[in-house]
Amino acid sequence: MNRIIVGRLSVNVSGLRVLQRSFCSSVAEKVSSSNSGQPSSESEVKQSFTNNDDQYDVAVVGGGMVGMALACSLASMPLTKHLSVAIIDSNPALGKSNFIKKEDPPDPRVSTVTPATISFFKEIGAWQYVQQHRHAYFDKMQVWDYTGLGYTTYNARDVNKEILGCVVENKVLHSSLLSCMQNTEFQKTIYPSRLTSMALLPSSSSISVDSTPSATTLFTKGHLAKLDLSDGTSLYAKLVVGADGGKSRVRELAGFKTTGWSYSQNAIICTVEHNKENYCAWQRFLTTGPIALLPIGDNFSNIVWTMNPKDASDCKSMNEDDFVKILNHALDYGYGPHPKSISSGSVDMFSWFRGDATLSAKECFEVPPRVVKLASERMVFPLSLKHANNYVSKRVVLIGDAAHTVHPLAGQGVNLGFGDASTLSRIIAEGIAVGADIGEVSLLKKYEAERKPANIVMMAVLDGFQKAYSVDFGPLNILRAAAFHGAQYISPLKRNIISYASGEQRLPLPLPLFT
Repeated sequence: MNRIIVGRLSVNVSGLRVLQRSFCSSVAEKVSSSNSGQPSSESEVKQSFTNNDDQYDVAVVGGGMVGMALACSLASMPLTKHLSVAIIDSNPALGKSNFIKKEDPPDPRVSTVTPATISFFKEIGAWQYVQQHRHAYFDKMQVWDYTGLGYTTYNARDVNKEILGCVVENKVLHSSLLSCMQNTEFQKTIYPSRLTSMALLPSSSSISVDSTPSATTLFTKGHLAKLDLSDGTSLYAKLVVGADGGKSRVRELAGFKTTGWSYSQNAIICTVEHNKENYCAWQRFLTTGPIALLPIGDNFSNIVWTMNPKDASDCKSMNEDDFVKILNHALDYGYGPHPKSISSGSVDMFSWFRGDATLSAKECFEVPPRVVKLASERMVFPLSLKHANNYVSKRVVLIGDAAHTVHPLAGQGVNLGFGDASTLSRIIAEGIAVGADIGEVSLLKKYEAERKPANIVMMAVLDGFQKAYSVDFGPLNILRAAAFHGAQYISPLKRNIISYASGEQRLPLPLPLFT
C-alpha cells in the first residue's frame, strides 16, 4: 500500500509545475459581496428552526482547529477579508468567547506545532492569544530506541534557530483561533448544527445581467452548492470546505474515495507531572511502538504512548501508581539499556560518520525526567492512515484530517492541516485577484497540486517508520542504530531532518523523525 501512495506522488509532483502567481496587497481592492441574505452582523450565531435560505462565498463544514485556521486566514488577507463565510459545527464552544480557565489542569489532547505553523498563526493574528495561555517552547529533542545501540539529539542551534517547536493544548489553539476570528471585521455566521445533505447541479447557461438572481436560481444553474443542516436550515455557497475530520461528512457526500488502513495499535495519551519543569521533547522507540514525553509547562508533560489495543486497555484501567511505574519503566531502563554516549569513552563503531558534526552531536545521552503522578485522565484512540484520492471537485475542497490522517509518531498531523489552510486561503486570494470563480476546479486544482505531494511524502515516511520500528530483528536493529548515528553525526543530514520536521523544507531524508 505504501507503493500505492508513493506511486501517486510521482503523478502529482508534476502538478507543482503549475504556474503560481503572487500578488501584492496593493492590488487588493474592496471586494463587494454578491450574496443575498447576508448576516445582519459581523459575527452571528444562527439559532435552530430558522427558515431563511442564506448565501455565502465560503461554507466551512467543521469548526475545529483547521477549519477555524482557514477562516482566520481568509479574514487576515486584503483580497479575502470581505468574503462572507459560514461555519457549520455543532460544538457549543464556538458560541463562547473564552472557555479556558487558567486554574484548569492541562488537557491531555495537545499538539506539537512547528515553527512554520507558529509563523502562520502570527500572520493571521492568532499567536498572540496562544501566548496568553499555557504553552511550552522547546529547543532540544532526544530520540533513541530500546536496544541501547544509538540515540540522536536535535538542538535548535543546529539550524541557527531559537526553538524547534511548541507544545500547546488543542483547546488553547482552538480558543485562540476563535478569539482571533471574533476580533476581526469579518462577515461570518456560525451555524450550531450538522450537515445532513449537499447538492450541486451541473453548470448551465450564464445568469442574466438584467436581474439579481436568487440563491435558488444560482443553484439551479450550477453556480452554488446547496447544504441542508440538521436543524432544517438550508444555505448556499460558492465553495464548500470539508474540514470535518477523519470521518468527514463532506468527503462522503462529495463521493471522494480514500486509500488507507488501520494499524494494530492504539495510542494512550495523558498529562503527567514532574518535580521540576521539563524543557526537552523525548521520544523512545519500544518493541510495541514509540512513547513520547512532551513538555507543556508548569512541571507538566504530555504522554503519547503507542501500543497494541489490549495493552492500551490494560494501561487505561490500571491504578495510577501502577501506571506511573510502568511509564517510568518505559522511559528509563525498561526494555533495554541506555545508549552509551560517545564521550563516555566507549568504543565507537560509527566513528566514520563523524565529520563536520553539529553542536548537538557532542551532547551526551540524558535520562528523561521522572514522572511522579498523573495529572489527567488517560484517553485511548485507535491509529490509522487514510488519504483521499482527490482533494477537490467542483465547489468542494478537503483540508486537514478530512483529506489525510497520519500516524502520530512525529506529531505532524495538525501541522499538515494548518499547511492546507494556509495554502487554500492563498489560492482563493489569487483566484479573486484575477476574477476567477473560487469554486471552479481549475483554481482548486492548484491547491491540490501543492498540498497533495507534500502530504503523501510525509504519510509515506511516517508509515515507513511505523513499520520499521515494529520489528525486533537483529540486523534491522543494527541498521536502525546506524541511522541514529548518521542523524547524530552527519551535519547536513541532521539539518535537513530538522528543517523538514519544522515545515521549512519540502522533501525529507529517510531518517528518524521526532515528535
